[in-house]
Amino acid sequence: MAISRRKMIAGGVAAGAGLAGLAVADRLARAYGLVPPDCKGVYGAGETLTYAAQRLLTRHSLAREFPRGMISAAPFANAIAPPNDVFKRQQADGFKDWQLQVDGMVARPVSLSLGDIKGLGKRSQITEVACEEGWSYIAEWIGTPLVDVLHAAGILPQARYVVYYSIEHDWWESIDMGDALHPQTLLTWGMNDGDLPVGFGGPLRMRVPRQLGYKSVKFLTRLTVTDSMKGFGKGLGSAEPEGGYSWYAGI
Repeated sequence: MAISRRKMIAGGVAAGAGLAGLAVADRLARAYGLVPPDCKGVYGAGETLTYAAQRLLTRHSLAREFPRGMISAAPFANAIAPPNDVFKRQQADGFKDWQLQVDGMVARPVSLSLGDIKGLGKRSQITEVACEEGWSYIAEWIGTPLVDVLHAAGILPQARYVVYYSIEHDWWESIDMGDALHPQTLLTWGMNDGDLPVGFGGPLRMRVPRQLGYKSVKFLTRLTVTDSMKGFGKGLGSAEPEGGYSWYAGI
């Protein structure tokens, strides 16, 4: 039976881990460009192995979607207050001037209103938010696929990551193009048949259902497309690994 190149690479990574440890797996992952930004330090080899195996084996997999009857009853976990005075002024004005900047490695840098974003496409999904702290809840998320926004801006071929920022100072994250172009990754503006509540990130939130909750940043104001995480924070991919969490938080 023929063995695909992808399976051969995945087998090599797994075999490397089993026969010669993480160091061999790390070298194999590097040979195929499957290295996360937080690849250094004590846990670097383990982070690399996890990321490489996930990307080789589950790149196109879907997060589980649930029937409407399984939506969690209110109150949900993790609602938060409006973050700052700038946000509160926007909220008082009905978010009519809310803008999402899209820049970096794109052919057409743009500034999009909420109406512009909604006009690019719509998808709804009932998926689970799972937190690394142990809580979770299921909700319907309504939004525009991130891939539609990126295509509207014209992502360049060398792009590898999308960095995204909250209106709250120092709250930012990034994902690779595998998750950025995935059909379930949404710029979310609705929840459970209504507008996305402020407590859950309204008016605009990233939703990455294949990763832990901290990748789904609230109050989005900017996307930057890039080929390298150098120059962003400490170069580890987001603020989370700077605080001890993993950059790749796949579930």
